[in-house]
Amino acid sequence: MNVDVQKYIDYLVKEKNFSPKTVQVYSVDVREFLLFVSTHMEVSYLDVEYDHLRLWIVDLSERGLSNSTINRKISALKSFYAFMYRLKLVAQNPLKLHSSLRVEKKIQIPFSIEEVREVLTGMDQADRFEAVRDRVIVELLYALGLRRAELLSLEVGDLDFFSNVVRVTGKRNKVRLIPLMPAVKKLLVQYLELRSALGVDPSLKVLIISKHGNKVGETFVYRLINNYFSHVSSKEKKSPHVLRHTFATHLLNNGADINAIKELLGHASLSSTQVYAHSSLDQLKLVYQNAHPRAKKDK
Repeated sequence: MNVDVQKYIDYLVKEKNFSPKTVQVYSVDVREFLLFVSTHMEVSYLDVEYDHLRLWIVDLSERGLSNSTINRKISALKSFYAFMYRLKLVAQNPLKLHSSLRVEKKIQIPFSIEEVREVLTGMDQADRFEAVRDRVIVELLYALGLRRAELLSLEVGDLDFFSNVVRVTGKRNKVRLIPLMPAVKKLLVQYLELRSALGVDPSLKVLIISKHGNKVGETFVYRLINNYFSHVSSKEKKSPHVLRHTFATHLLNNGADINAIKELLGHASLSSTQVYAHSSLDQLKLVYQNAHPRAKKDK
């Protein structure tokens, strides 16, 4: 591996605290560009200018990549060259003034309260480990608004039943505390008893495990959510992220302050949270029609 790329990866891990998945994606994107430079250009990657980068962007587009994917690759490369500039290996960041390609925002449709309720009441209510574990996964994603990676990284020690909060480690190792509802706490207590009865290795701290005492993967969680919600919903996307989106939307629809939702979701900026306001437009229209004197009069 290129020495500079390895230094960059170490920087992302040790200083930026990027997740392993993000580090992997960024490193692949950077290596792909360096290969493109060595194959199609007569300059070193340390001497490229914006015109060289434009050729790469055009190539990506001609290969059929979406603008959002191209923007991600550009973001990785911009970060790489900012790091190179920091080390004084390049005279300037060739992407410093680049503007992202236009991307049409897709508004994800959340599950309805009825759909979530139907899933939860329709799940196996037996006291078997796997049945309780599956209910815990759905409840934690919906009741806490967790990212899939956050769910899988939760440890038993992150559950504070005394203060009734869950300690969640999000992106860039940012920790937030989320309130634990009584019903979810009761389910977790039951799950922990069944988990303990499996005779799990005491050194295994992760909360969500298989019946064999192993950590489950992201694909397992995706399939579980997709399977359960496919029985009650005809929506195109049925994933853990949609359930997180549903958490935020239902809070907003029921009057929660958007800044509070931002903190619960672990967003770095309010702009990331405001996307959920779009899916609540119909609810806002309904509130307006029922509450505004002029709207009432015009009915």
